[in-house]
Formats: sequence, structure tokens, C-alpha cells
Amino acid sequence: MPRLKEDSPVIEPDCDITETDFGRFCEVKRGSRVALSSFGDYSYCDRYCDIANATIGKFANIASFVRIGATDHPLDRASLHHFMYRSDDLWDDAERDAAFFAHRRARRATIGHDTWLGHNCQIKPEITVGDGAVVASGAIVTRDVAPYTIVAGTPARPLRLRQPPEIAARLIALAWWDWDHATLRARLDDFRALPAEAFLEKYE
Repeated sequence: MPRLKEDSPVIEPDCDITETDFGRFCEVKRGSRVALSSFGDYSYCDRYCDIANATIGKFANIASFVRIGATDHPLDRASLHHFMYRSDDLWDDAERDAAFFAHRRARRATIGHDTWLGHNCQIKPEITVGDGAVVASGAIVTRDVAPYTIVAGTPARPLRLRQPPEIAARLIALAWWDWDHATLRARLDDFRALPAEAFLEKYE
């Protein structure tokens, strides 16, 4: 694994990155496509992810083959084929449907801080996955996920809480993901050794 960088993301070969902003110490693994999105500090995606129109918080852990913000087709028209909005691919005298693309881009998915999206899961457009939440492998998320909740299935449903509500609220209030790099390093041993409640008692 390459050493991560503060000033630029580590992007492996065969990635397609379009109009995306990255925070510090980010990483995009081989073969991923990321468009019109933003990654918060320390967030990464593993191999062959497809991410579009997404706002991703800090410390997000995105496993391989995850799809976020999958684009959709216009179900209310006479046809759902892309000839209607990518018309310039077919005719010299036709323009793209700019309004359709603007609407699609506005339907952003939001992934919170310290989240884990399991292998091959999918997050639909306009969905929010709350801070600390976990999405199980293969799940398709069609509704918002509450903070510190684990969801699974198709469509995804709550499986259990990652932390009790009072601990989750305290972690969100602590917002350790906003600590600077030196502070994270200084407290690394406690991140490793202390349960969440003991960690809160030490640093609140």
C-alpha cells in the first residue's frame, strides 16, 4: 500500500475521475470511476467502485464494487433510452438535454463521517447514510440510514445499532473526525485500545 498524501489523493491505474474534489489522505483504488463528487479527509474507495453525484464525509470506508448515486432513466417519458438526452451522440444537429443532466446532478447522495459501505452495495441518489453507519455487502439502500445503524438486505433495512443512541449522539458531538492529523496520531493508542464509551469519557 502506498503512503497516503496530504496534498493529493493516491489514485491507482485505470481510474476515471471527473470533476471531483478530494480532501487530505484520500485514496481511489484501481478501476474506479468517480464523477461530480467530493471526498472528505481520509476517505477512500476500494477497487472498481462507481461513484457519481455524491458528497462523502471524512473517514468513509468504501469497499470494492460499491455503487453510489447510480444514474437513472426517465420513467415518465415515452422512452427511457439515452437517445433523448445524449442526442448529440447520434445526430449532428441535436443538442444534449441539459436540463435532464442538471436534474440528475442535483440528486446527490450523502455519505456521513466514519461510515463503512460493504462490498457490492448500492446507494441510490438522494439518499443520506448517517455518520457512523454501516451498509452490509450486497445491500441496496433506497431509504436514508440513521447514524450508527447497520443495514442489510435488498432493499436495505435496519439490522441493529452499531452503538446505543446515547453513545452515538456523544460521538457525533465529539466529532473526532475534525481533529487535526497530529491529534489523531497522539490519540492513536486510545483509538485502538478503548471501547467507545471509555474513549468518550477521556476526550469529551
